[in-house]
Amino acid sequence: MVKARILIIEDDLEISRLTAMYLEAENYETKIVNDGLLAIDAIKRYKPDLVILDLMLPGLDGIEICKQSRSFYFGPILVLTACADDMSEVSLLKLGADDYLTKPIRPHVMVARIDALLRRAGSQLPSKEVIEVGQLSLDTATREVSLGQLKPVLTEAEYDILLLLASNPGNIVSRDDCCRSLRGIDYDANDRSVDMRISGLRKKLGDIYSPYKLILTVRNKGYMLVNG
Repeated sequence: MVKARILIIEDDLEISRLTAMYLEAENYETKIVNDGLLAIDAIKRYKPDLVILDLMLPGLDGIEICKQSRSFYFGPILVLTACADDMSEVSLLKLGADDYLTKPIRPHVMVARIDALLRRAGSQLPSKEVIEVGQLSLDTATREVSLGQLKPVLTEAEYDILLLLASNPGNIVSRDDCCRSLRGIDYDANDRSVDMRISGLRKKLGDIYSPYKLILTVRNKGYMLVNG
């Protein structure tokens, strides 16, 4: 039984072949695209449950593909990068990627990340279809968010952190819980992805300047969505 469909956008033929082979052994269906110029059309046509996207591609690079695809594709995007520079990874998360792996890829780690991303994307919705906290409203059926007249477009990761916070209004949500909502694994103190998602959320919700009014940082404890 096929677990999910994965589109692999990678120009290195050997890496893409081995990635597909490993994923198919784990009961995933795969499709490979080796040219960045073909990537956007492939995402639209194949409608994958998850995209594995290399950064360095001919024709159109991974950053531009990520930016363009987020106007119509809302599934998880797992980026592969050979660059270990923190700023590159931070920028990547801001552009809409849900997670990243640095090369060389360890297959078991890749599968664990994919499983966590798909589990999060396909997790059961809360019994209450609309969650409201003050002017903030989350429609869990459509995953649409509104804040008064503002209707921000969130990435999967941003939405899931906001859903976690909105399900616990006025209560501190630990960074560990936020990280588990993203990846299904324990929080790593050196991992900045939660901070980046919170920062992205604040900007999209107009809560840009400190002191923040909507999403508070509780030092050494986590984050809290203001109730009311």
